[in-house]
Amino acid sequence: MNWLLLAVITAFCLGLYNFFIKLASGNIHQVAGAVLLQLVAAAVGGFLLLYIKATRQPVSISQTGVLYSCLAGLSVGIAEILTFYVFTKGAPASVGTPIIVGGSVAVAAVLGWLVLREQITLGQVLGVGLIVAGVVLLARGH
Repeated sequence: MNWLLLAVITAFCLGLYNFFIKLASGNIHQVAGAVLLQLVAAAVGGFLLLYIKATRQPVSISQTGVLYSCLAGLSVGIAEILTFYVFTKGAPASVGTPIIVGGSVAVAAVLGWLVLREQITLGQVLGVGLIVAGVVLLARGH
């Protein structure tokens, strides 16, 4: 399976993730909801890691990988709690989710270009610009 198909499947799963956070908001404390979803995510990952180890597939782990994974976990943990708060405050899923996801796309693209020195084409710059413009338009409507 190529990376583009995996990216589309991942986007679908992230869409479901935000949709289910919206449904949970107002029915569970924001931090409790975030912790619960993190525990379920850890269980899914833990079972997959056990399967990988049981089938004797190699699992590489480095200090750098652990550090960045922990920083990613810190970032997503804070983002999950904030997402619960956003939806508890009444943000519609049709507006809140695109602002959160679109904003994250723009941040990742800029960091990839500035920090990782990834090449970015004019078309990609225009795409990120359109995302930012869309986020601004969505935010102005509410």
